[in-house]
Amino acid sequence: MAIKWAGDDRKDSIEHTAVPFQQGGSDTVAVSHSQTHIIILGAGKGGSALLETFLNLPRIRVLGIVDKDPGAPGLKLARLHHIPVSQNPLELILKNDIHLIVDVTGDPAIPELLRHHTRPGTEVLGGSGSKVLWDLIQHQGHVQAQLFQAEKLAGFGTFASGIAHDINNPLYVILAMAEAIQEETDLTDIHQQAASIREAAKRIQAISQDITQYARASSSQESVKVHIDDQLDEALKIARFATRFQEITLHKHCQTGLEVHAKPEEILQVFVNLLTNAIHAMEGKGSLTLSTEQKDGHILISITDTGCGIPSENLQKIFDPFFTTKAVGKGTGLGLYNVRTIVRKYQGELKVKSAVGKGTTVQLMFPCFSSN
Repeated sequence: MAIKWAGDDRKDSIEHTAVPFQQGGSDTVAVSHSQTHIIILGAGKGGSALLETFLNLPRIRVLGIVDKDPGAPGLKLARLHHIPVSQNPLELILKNDIHLIVDVTGDPAIPELLRHHTRPGTEVLGGSGSKVLWDLIQHQGHVQAQLFQAEKLAGFGTFASGIAHDINNPLYVILAMAEAIQEETDLTDIHQQAASIREAAKRIQAISQDITQYARASSSQESVKVHIDDQLDEALKIARFATRFQEITLHKHCQTGLEVHAKPEEILQVFVNLLTNAIHAMEGKGSLTLSTEQKDGHILISITDTGCGIPSENLQKIFDPFFTTKAVGKGTGLGLYNVRTIVRKYQGELKVKSAVGKGTTVQLMFPCFSSN
């Protein structure tokens, strides 16, 4: 019976006999190249997680991934990023300029195949070594998810006054209409007042749902098609709590139908963070411009404010963890760091242009992925 690596009961594992490193005349192989070229054998849960992690690292280039199961999740992810896929491990093993082969198939025949066909100078990570790598990646993912969630929840202190203001208005309506009903005898007026109470209650319910949905930890396990317009609209609902929005003019120049493959909660977090920063920079008064377009195989998203701008000496620091110019207790210093981490996760780029006293433009650029 053929082994389907992606569905291996040992979870891609990594529990099979370790494959020795290919030594090439020394204990370790020094890689002088600017990038480390890797192929992954096994595209199930472990292989898919490895691929996602490697895609985030700028000095690593994945040259291919293989699995006997054509529907393996790692193969689907690779196709989205235009990385070569195969069902024949030998096809990838024999590639030139491979620095590292990571074997997470759990197939006992693979170590022997690697011994006979791995090119000199190529290292192989399998068995216990790949298990340690898998454990590290799982731990990294868990810590990163906690970091995203902690920063998201910390940001609710920023929204507190805006949420209270938006809830108080319909509450006043409910109280006033309820008091009027107590003394009202005209049935038509009572119906109208009851309708006003219902609309005000629905407004509070909508606010509660928006906040609750955003506060939840990420539940998506896999990337899906995310509509940029929808996420921007959702982010605006949250970000407007950051300050009084009445004197901010919103301009939207958005191309419809633009999609990225990502976890919706993470893209929403990016937009909420950037929009909140823009709103704060304008101190409640100014112009906020959102634009999206598809150009040269990429999706471009721009967020421009007419706020205070960022001093040149801070531009190189704004993405550093824990860097903040806000007063103590007003910011974690993790917002833009998390934004950059998420953008890089989806092979995106992030650029900031700013002039003190004139405003700031943040531009996101994501590759257009094939749906095949």
